Amino acid sequence: MNNRLAGKVVVVTGGASGIGLAVCRRFGRAGARIALLDLNEEGLRLHTHALKEQGVEAAGFPCDVSREEECRRTIQSVLDIFGGIDILVNNAGITQRSAFKDTCAEVYHKVMAVNFFSALYCTQGAIKSLLERKGTIVVISSHAGYAPLLGRTAYSASKHALHGLFETLRTEVQDQGVNVMMVCPGFTKTNLQDRALGGDGKVTHHPQSKVGREDTPEQVAEKIFQGVMKRKTMLVLTPIGKMTYWLSRLAPGIYESIMARQLKEELLP
Repeated sequence: MNNRLAGKVVVVTGGASGIGLAVCRRFGRAGARIALLDLNEEGLRLHTHALKEQGVEAAGFPCDVSREEECRRTIQSVLDIFGGIDILVNNAGITQRSAFKDTCAEVYHKVMAVNFFSALYCTQGAIKSLLERKGTIVVISSHAGYAPLLGRTAYSASKHALHGLFETLRTEVQDQGVNVMMVCPGFTKTNLQDRALGGDGKVTHHPQSKVGREDTPEQVAEKIFQGVMKRKTMLVLTPIGKMTYWLSRLAPGIYESIMARQLKEELLP
């Protein structure tokens, strides 16, 4: 199985931490050539060096993925250095926790810029090569991408938008050999929640509620790896996630009532 990835070029946004870094390591072990994109230049340098020390061909690319020109320029740099792109993992993301009535419009702009528009910009830059190579587009979404999640209107909006864009894109490119896989992790042990935006756009220190067990980034990365190899179109991770998926479809009123009750303390002053 791993030989199928030998020499393939894998691009990961948000590749210097969390799920993104775990994905870089997992695909690197399988013989892929790794391009890490991240705003954190120091983390990028350290983790790119570590991958090389492990025998992985890797290059780090500083990039503010919320900016269209930076995304397009960086993807072109990847193409110039590696010669093409076989797998694009749109992983970069931020989150938000605050009541709608207390959330300024700028928070929505920022969350959409990082979570949604970065994936759009990078995919537009890579699509020609992905079509030529009959590659794979991986989109890291969330349970909030298919079901409501109290206190996260900006985050949920961005993840729903990803499904609308990329599931529709799949219908355009699947006959040309390109697969689009949506990935919906549950709560994962990363620093994402530590940097969640509050309603004023600053990092919130309000405690986060958690439902079910947390996965590690490595567990998520392994499932993404297996999904890519099997050319899956949708991965809903964790037992709670699977229950959420079906309950929100078959009995949405019941799901919303249970979910709101479990997370209501997040909106308390």
